Amino acid sequence: MDKRNESMRERLLARLPQPENLAAYREETASLLAKHEKAIFWGEKFPARVLMWLAVAVFMVVNSTWGPKLDTNGHIGFDAFAGVLFFAGAVNELGYRISRSKVDLLKEVKQVQLQVLELQASLRKTGE
Repeated sequence: MDKRNESMRERLLARLPQPENLAAYREETASLLAKHEKAIFWGEKFPARVLMWLAVAVFMVVNSTWGPKLDTNGHIGFDAFAGVLFFAGAVNELGYRISRSKVDLLKEVKQVQLQVLELQASLRKTGE
């Protein structure tokens, strides 16, 4: 193997937690992923859905109930407000999807780390 690749391999393996702490690391990883799931739900997904539904509600109410009571400028203003709310919800939804992909990637990386740690632990047990 190339010396450069060998040093990179050693640096990557040095960053992994020690196999003696495998159970604690597994629990820590599960709690970290659960914390990220909860944070992106309440921080991005929930507000995005609320904004979109509020935009739809404003649009429906203005165009059904208040429509005949409003002048043209009021009607356009409320429709524009509904459009801005919907756009803000769509931007939040995009942020949620980006964060969701980051959490999914983190989950994959943590699974690979756990597999490497389990392999190291099993190799050490068979070598002893």
